[in-house]
Amino acid sequence: MSAEDLIEVEALITEVFPGGKFLAKFDMGGGEKEATVHLSGKIRKFKIRVVLGDRVTIELSPYDLTKGRITYRHK
Repeated sequence: MSAEDLIEVEALITEVFPGGKFLAKFDMGGGEKEATVHLSGKIRKFKIRVVLGDRVTIELSPYDLTKGRITYRHK
């Protein structure tokens, strides 16, 4: 799968789990959905903190819209 196949959406962090996992809520197709997301390698490398209530950009697989990766934290 290439980078063009991923779906990018803006989401809000609603819950924080141990181990660097989060629950993100986003709006897609007229309805609100949730996905379990983890931090991308660059976010971990540069030690960017993601906390409850942050607005983030996530990448979702077109095959499973309930799992994804955080690629950017908005200011």
